[in-house]
Amino acid sequence: MTAFSRLPCDEAIARSVQGAAPCSPAAAPWVLAATILATSMAFIDGTVVNIALPALQSSLGATVSDAQWVVESFALFLAALLLVGGAAGDRFGRRRVFALGVILFTAASAWCGLATDITQLIIARAIQGVGGALLVPGSLAIISASFSEHDRGKAIGTWSGYSAITAALGPVLGGFLIDHLSWRYAFLLNIPIGVAVVALTYWHVPESRNESATGTLDWKGGALATIALGGIVYALIESANRGWTDRTVMAALVLGTAALAAFVVVERRHPAPMLPFELFKSRNFAGANAVSLLLYAALGGSLFFVPLNLIQVQGYSAAASGAALLPFILCMFLLSRWAGGLVARYGPKRPLVIGPTIAGLGFALFAVPGIGGSYWLTVLPAVLVLGFGMTVSVAPLTTTVMNAVGTSEAGVASGINNAVSRVAALLAVAVFGIVMTQVFAPALDRSLVAAHVPSATIQAVEAQRNKLAAIEVPSAVDAQTKRAVKLAIGESFVLGYRWVMLLGALMAFASAGVAFAMIEDRKPAPT
Repeated sequence: MTAFSRLPCDEAIARSVQGAAPCSPAAAPWVLAATILATSMAFIDGTVVNIALPALQSSLGATVSDAQWVVESFALFLAALLLVGGAAGDRFGRRRVFALGVILFTAASAWCGLATDITQLIIARAIQGVGGALLVPGSLAIISASFSEHDRGKAIGTWSGYSAITAALGPVLGGFLIDHLSWRYAFLLNIPIGVAVVALTYWHVPESRNESATGTLDWKGGALATIALGGIVYALIESANRGWTDRTVMAALVLGTAALAAFVVVERRHPAPMLPFELFKSRNFAGANAVSLLLYAALGGSLFFVPLNLIQVQGYSAAASGAALLPFILCMFLLSRWAGGLVARYGPKRPLVIGPTIAGLGFALFAVPGIGGSYWLTVLPAVLVLGFGMTVSVAPLTTTVMNAVGTSEAGVASGINNAVSRVAALLAVAVFGIVMTQVFAPALDRSLVAAHVPSATIQAVEAQRNKLAAIEVPSAVDAQTKRAVKLAIGESFVLGYRWVMLLGALMAFASAGVAFAMIEDRKPAPT
């Protein structure tokens, strides 16, 4: 997951919950506390991991592919199992499944913090993703099941506000822990939170389920989605190092593609599919999800590299890197209510064309600076423009998805749109990684030769090319050569970074084009 992916569920999920019985007034604050803390745990983990990547690269000797897998293993299982996790809560009990997710997430966090090598960390992150797929959709479902219709809006608003605060403070707190203690504390921080959530859940959260739910859960669809995404993502990430002709890469791509085809067949035949294709017959539903796919791919793929640039090239501390993107979150927090009314005033098309266009300009601004310069002149303008563009886009996207389907399908539609945004980021991190490595490697070769770096040093540096800006300069070289090598590494990374950001801009502009072509410009009927 990226630092600033969307909230895990929408109010529509809450409106669609059945089998709800309001909790007692005395338990209500504890229900909110449990769900807010659980969501905060997932948010903090998602935002801090990107900031921790440079530190764990150095600590564990990780390549950029390893760093991608630290992010992707979590995102893979979360994206593939999110819809199944929500359905499992409806079927087997929302509190039970939610608590199981929290326990899994917390235990995996402890393993992440204690991991002795990169392989252990990647596996632990995958288990975190499974836990997240169980706890994330349960948070709002539990709130909806625990509060009356009269109190539900206020409860959801409280949850949303505190979730936004944690999303803003998480990177700063995590960065401080990374700077002063270790990257491991970015994961170990989840343990006391998880223990508190489990205690609150079993002591104060009432159990609820959808009594009308029938049939079997779509576990086969979830498994095929995981295999499909896993195979395709593996091929994309590993192709940068092994090449597309490598047998393992080709086998993963074939397996992923075959599983994707099987997934489509299974979903069309399943009585209660996790992905009901008939919803895509709605032009606005299909168009809004296509916009989500492109826009969140641009966001997830681009922002994966921002902390790497700020920390490894620009010399920011982890805490400063976390704080650098705070204006993005604050912009969305302060203007989200205003943006939520744009569809009612202007219809869905204009906001979904204008918002991604502004976001595209923000991505392009990230590509302008080189090495050095003031934060206020190099990073902040891009952050503000991107934040405003995403603010104009996100609420109208969700509103368009919800308005495109009936009330009975609101929860499923919201879950699909959320899963699309997560899959988009999952695939984009892999694709953007290919772009970065393909630009970085030849640029580094040219820069080292142009700087007349000794051939032995060039060989030592090029042997680490898969670490990108985390390359370690041989300690035996003289100071002048060391400066030349560091400059070559930094400039080569910045060149790749510019290509990545411009690709993000093109995808954002493409999403605006899709909105213009597909979204039907009609305002919702007055109530």
